Amino acid sequence: MSMPALAPQVSAPSSAHDDLVTFDRHPDHYRHWRLAYDGPIATLTMDVDENGGLRPGYALKLNSYDLGVDIELHDALQRVRFEHPEVRSVVVTSARERVFCSGANIFMLGKSSHAWKVNFCKFTNETRNGIEDSSRYSGLKFIAACNGTTAGGGYELALACDEIVLVDDRSSAVSLPEVPLLGVLPGTGGLTRITDKRHVRRDHADIFCLTTEGVRGERARDWKLVDDVVKPARFAEHVQTRARELAAHSDRPADATGIALTPLSRTITADGYAYDTVTVTLDRAARRATLTVRAPDAAPPADLGAIVAAGAQWWPLKMARELDDAILMLRTNHLDLGIWVLRTAGDALHVLAADATLDAHARHWFVRETIGMLRRTLARLDVSSRSLIALIEPGSCFAGTLLELALAADRSYMLDTSDADDVDPHTAPRLCVHTANFGRYPMPNGLPRLVARFYGEAVPIEAVRARLDTPLDARAAEALGLVTMAPDDIDWDDEIRLALEERASLSPDALTGLEANLRFGAHETMETRIFGRLSAWQNWIFNRPNAVGEHGALKVFGTGNKARFDWDRV
Repeated sequence: MSMPALAPQVSAPSSAHDDLVTFDRHPDHYRHWRLAYDGPIATLTMDVDENGGLRPGYALKLNSYDLGVDIELHDALQRVRFEHPEVRSVVVTSARERVFCSGANIFMLGKSSHAWKVNFCKFTNETRNGIEDSSRYSGLKFIAACNGTTAGGGYELALACDEIVLVDDRSSAVSLPEVPLLGVLPGTGGLTRITDKRHVRRDHADIFCLTTEGVRGERARDWKLVDDVVKPARFAEHVQTRARELAAHSDRPADATGIALTPLSRTITADGYAYDTVTVTLDRAARRATLTVRAPDAAPPADLGAIVAAGAQWWPLKMARELDDAILMLRTNHLDLGIWVLRTAGDALHVLAADATLDAHARHWFVRETIGMLRRTLARLDVSSRSLIALIEPGSCFAGTLLELALAADRSYMLDTSDADDVDPHTAPRLCVHTANFGRYPMPNGLPRLVARFYGEAVPIEAVRARLDTPLDARAAEALGLVTMAPDDIDWDDEIRLALEERASLSPDALTGLEANLRFGAHETMETRIFGRLSAWQNWIFNRPNAVGEHGALKVFGTGNKARFDWDRV
């Protein structure tokens, strides 16, 4: 994706911020996708500009993609969700003859740093998980209209859709050729989705994943790799028919006005990023970043008409978009800032008022989509390979939706001011649990963070439930198991300093493995299996000489040379 000299790993951006990768896009400036709307059906057409790579040094031939292509896809999905509520089904197809998508660009991968490859796979996974999230929660259904060769990451994009239709032209096939061609795994969920989602039989999957030419026609359908194979003359008609049939079962409104996703209010400085509701401060010497999320200045509107009129400025959506962007900016541009300190600021009552409106209007399409945006943003935090430390101090507002930040943290520290004489009771640290914390925002493992925290044990969960909507001081929060530690004002500074310094001294690789194991507990889903395999198996394989060594399969692809493997099985 980027050559080593250009990989966006520098923590100190230039004055013009030329090295920063940003994630906000607009359809007017897409280079790789086209969006078209026809009543309840949107068509998302992939037409990759070969010369439009995010970094120089490779051509995006045969509808192959890099991070820039996937950033546009992410934006396009957001436009469908919020700006076109009349859309009920989305057709994903290609503008190229006999090519749907050939997957991640191999030459980009060969030139990329290890971290770039892994983060690229992670963002691509999250985008595909977002497709499935919208199908599960939002009434949007997706059809992959594979009008040609569908290989590697292209097939993985199709796998994220609800249905896959493959053209039966005697040449078009679906394939996952990463193992035989590149010595790596299908890194955007391919292995997991063919087993967990499509239930492809193990022996069939074994053949499929080791066959470079893939599987086509009736065999692809018989092996459950696709849902339908259709002759070229009937292909377009069949796809439209299925799209309308799926749309008929959706409850998205036919006559609602969409919400324009206005540009983010992000200011980039040498010391971090500033948004209207989120501030990111970079401490390069300590190798950490501090994210502060602010409550609304006043209670957000409770009336549905006023909520819709506020649109992208409505605090829950605005905060979700800005926090999501901050996470992506940090994760991609500041690899060495391994600790993220999570803070909040403002009036908890205003956050709880926003939560009340989310509950009251949860069935309205716009509110539902906003909840979905919050859910996906918090899940992105869960799978980020950074140490998350929440600090609950005077002026904090870890309540309801914002309490999820503390529950997502690897550790949380809450200042105990019960014995202090000079603390303003209006700003004293308090937590407040809301019904939102019991199911509105499931983690990638499918469990609410509170439930996962206590491994589903009824006694501690019900003890917390009994204190709903009650401001909790540090001692009460610690007794309920909601925070890790509650130092008093005498010990606070030393406790936090030591915890952060100790964390910063440890192996980042070991911490990534530790955190990924501990965050999701004993409950597995397709999503946790995808990210677990990416963190462990693919991360390891991307480091091995059989893939990325001088004579590794990924390095020599396209040169005419054959890979030289270390034949020891490890």
